[in-house]
Amino acid sequence: MSTPALLDPSTLLDRPGQRRSAVRGGPPRRGATLAPAVPRPALVADFLAIAALDPAVERLRAAPAPVRLTLGDAIVEHAADFEQVRTDEPGLLVDVVAEGDLGRHPFRTAYVAGEPMVAEDGRRFVIESAATLRAEPRISTVRLIMACRRTYVSAGDRVRILHHLDECGTGRLVECAAMAINAQDGVAAVLALAVEGLVAVDISRPILPETPVRRRALPHPDPFGF
Repeated sequence: MSTPALLDPSTLLDRPGQRRSAVRGGPPRRGATLAPAVPRPALVADFLAIAALDPAVERLRAAPAPVRLTLGDAIVEHAADFEQVRTDEPGLLVDVVAEGDLGRHPFRTAYVAGEPMVAEDGRRFVIESAATLRAEPRISTVRLIMACRRTYVSAGDRVRILHHLDECGTGRLVECAAMAINAQDGVAAVLALAVEGLVAVDISRPILPETPVRRRALPHPDPFGF
């Protein structure tokens, strides 16, 4: 998945009903420590990284056309930030919202109440905030994997890792790493293939020796029909 186009400021930041303001409020009480507000561009980067590593996400599109959603007794037209085409549901509309801007979001009440929001065409609508995008252990696992994105994986190691997964279906991370005989860090080599979208790693759990790894469908048509 290519992310630079999705990170274009004109696409992500100049949206109707912008959510770019910082948290406002009085000074904290003595002895109280407030976590710094996470800016929206950082949350967008987290969202894109999670989507890139989620094997259920087949395609990701920024700024889809506005849809009509039911909000109480009213019908509201809303343009989401992203649309995901997924294997586990027909479509998912997503807004990435900074914590300080949740109070101004048109669907805040339903979000806080946990009420489902569905567009007229059946696509589900969700709000992603720092509370969901930076939940542990997923965010730490995603960051560990993305830190390996520049790791060089030789042709031989690449073939051996992928062939091993073709043979066993799902392998443990430590076993797949042992296939990378040319790499200084076999685990980093496997995780680099995850960033490329060639293998899938369970990002909902910490990175461990027994972390399951499996092949992902090719992100482009296979010219040999394999």
